[in-house]
Amino acid sequence: MDNYLYLVIITLITLGIIDLMVGVTNDAVNFLNSAIGSKAISFRLIMILASAGILSGAVFSSGMMEIARSGIYVPGMFSFNDVIVIFLAVMITDIILLDVFNYFGLPTSTTVSIVFELLGAAVCLGLYKIVSTTGDWSTLSQYINTEKASEIVISILLSVVLSFTVGMAVQYLSRLIFTFQYERKIKSFGVIFGGIALASISYFILIKGMKTVSFIDKATKEWINTHELQLILGSFVLFTVFSFILIRLKVNILKVIIGVGTFALALSFAGNDLVNFIGVPVAAIQAIGFFQASGGNPDTYMMSELASADIVAPAWILFIAGGIMMITLWTSKKAKTVIETEMSLSSQDGGSEKFEPNTLSRWIVRGFVNIGGAISYLMPRTLRSRLDSRFENTSLGKKNKEEEPMFDMVRASVNLMVASSLIALGTSMKLPLSTTYVTFMVAMGTAFADRAWDRESAVYRVSGVFHVIGGWFLTAATAFAGAFIIAYLLKIGGIITFVGALIFLAILLVFNAKSHKKKVAAQAERKLKLGREDIHTLQQVSDASANQISEVFAKSNIFYKEIVDGLTKNDLTTLSMNKKLIKKFLRDLDSTNDNLYNFIRNLDDTSVKGSRFYIISLGYLQDIVENLYVIAGNAHNHVDNNHKLLKEYQGNDLRLVADKLGNWYAEVYSLYKRRDFLKLDSTMKQRDQLQKVINDLLDKQIDHIRTTENSPKNSKLYFSILLETNELISSTFKLLRLFKEFEEFKLNNKKQN
Repeated sequence: MDNYLYLVIITLITLGIIDLMVGVTNDAVNFLNSAIGSKAISFRLIMILASAGILSGAVFSSGMMEIARSGIYVPGMFSFNDVIVIFLAVMITDIILLDVFNYFGLPTSTTVSIVFELLGAAVCLGLYKIVSTTGDWSTLSQYINTEKASEIVISILLSVVLSFTVGMAVQYLSRLIFTFQYERKIKSFGVIFGGIALASISYFILIKGMKTVSFIDKATKEWINTHELQLILGSFVLFTVFSFILIRLKVNILKVIIGVGTFALALSFAGNDLVNFIGVPVAAIQAIGFFQASGGNPDTYMMSELASADIVAPAWILFIAGGIMMITLWTSKKAKTVIETEMSLSSQDGGSEKFEPNTLSRWIVRGFVNIGGAISYLMPRTLRSRLDSRFENTSLGKKNKEEEPMFDMVRASVNLMVASSLIALGTSMKLPLSTTYVTFMVAMGTAFADRAWDRESAVYRVSGVFHVIGGWFLTAATAFAGAFIIAYLLKIGGIITFVGALIFLAILLVFNAKSHKKKVAAQAERKLKLGREDIHTLQQVSDASANQISEVFAKSNIFYKEIVDGLTKNDLTTLSMNKKLIKKFLRDLDSTNDNLYNFIRNLDDTSVKGSRFYIISLGYLQDIVENLYVIAGNAHNHVDNNHKLLKEYQGNDLRLVADKLGNWYAEVYSLYKRRDFLKLDSTMKQRDQLQKVINDLLDKQIDHIRTTENSPKNSKLYFSILLETNELISSTFKLLRLFKEFEEFKLNNKKQN
């Protein structure tokens, strides 16, 4: 038994460390997004402030593990073995759940996940005990703390609605006061704004971050609770004076607010959310201590001590936990993915979006557009013009978009101020508001108020918000179901299931890590190829066009040959893979078109006319890939529907076309890759030869239909491939002709200059 317990302890400690790492990856967005998105301070300073906040919050936390110990279930109703099964099921499920969410870049709540995992595992073992003993299902409530679970569900709904509404209202008022040219208004209103913001954040640290700090005695905590209003007013006066002094010294008060707010949220995260990561391992170690001291039977020894004993993590455990969180924060790639999701939804800029619109988002945006139109109609024109002028953002027309912040420092300050205030208010009212829910929805509310969600982007942003909110509810359901299933398997399978679960967990973590690395590398490469924000001169336009054209022809050549090869061999796997790859390729080209606005905006004045050639060439490239996609889709459907194989002569004809097209495309590729445009005319002339081959094959097939052909599906497919290939050749010729005109344009431009 002792060896088994040592294995359990080692496993739980290891799982706790892994949970710390994946948990920080998920929750980093809560305290980093405002500072990073506004670019108010350097990334290095942001990380230092966040690290200091994490370490302070972890070390000063008293480590009270109420939720893991007895907050969700009644420990006196469970034996030692049952409690260990609950703890193992919770940790395994938590790591799987958080790692999957991190992989997809969706923020979720570690509080909600741990609560519903405890609930799922406890319900499972409670039902198991009921079924194996009395069979009275009504006694399930004796095993579960239903009040706490209900509070969590209410807090989800409250967090979503309240945070969005308050964030929107405060940001709207702040923008009316400061406008987007806030530098001129800071001297007038910055003192009061700084006082309110810093007082709110300080109140947040005092109430939320320090509520369970061990070095503050009970009397001091009671005094703080009794004199909350006086403390708020006093800190407001103090920080207003402090803001006045800083502004007089020409220090940007908004940067100070963002820095202090980042530290405060990081401190709160470590001090209060640490239970979500190490609460279960610490509670398990404490439970093992009670059991070993009793010398009882693990199947009959009930864990009532967990309900009464204060489980306090030793300071060295907290220090190590803080260190692990700090290291993870600096090294995690997945944390950046989660941060990108939130910032992309709150970005002031349009361009390519992370989420696709859906019916609900379209319906909501359409409704708000109609409401906005009605309000504008009723509002006096002068008032409407004055309000609109406060929201004019002239900075969006600037170049070097890569260096521009996602949003300005006013919105970043409001994000931190409102999130801090709401979380502190929820704590004082004993409402378990999730830090993740509050910070995310405040960011969405301020983005909405700032008109970051205009008609260009609203449908995508609303869809993204619903994706994330849906993910939150999915967290609760998945956490409950996952812990329920794993707890049941551990209960009936014992050590075999335990080892199997650990092996599965290890494989999943390694697979997700490798997949995420490839995903990030692919996105970086795609951004490098398709961003086109580094293009400024006419020569760069020419080079960008040539590079992209050569890549399209190289891939198109391969795709076409593989489609023909897969079709003639009736190879569904090859055809399916090609169809997916061509679809992805088409999406990449669509992304390039999404960035055309920024591409044109960044060009030098002398290169603007040349951009027309680049834009038209993109259209032709898209036509070529769309033709390929139609061919791939038709071939795939034919084989997938188990239609007759192509006749031998049809297969030979298509191979002939593929060879001739391949030779032409290889020449086009070489032309653009080497920038050897002297052969452009001879390459263009090959179009006529190719089209003659296709026309001859069409005539040949018509004769076969009138004499020997007896498969309508084969004929339809054969015709469609040849006709789409003909279109593909025409688009290629137009592209070559366009580039010839472009070369002549460049030559004339040089002579004029």
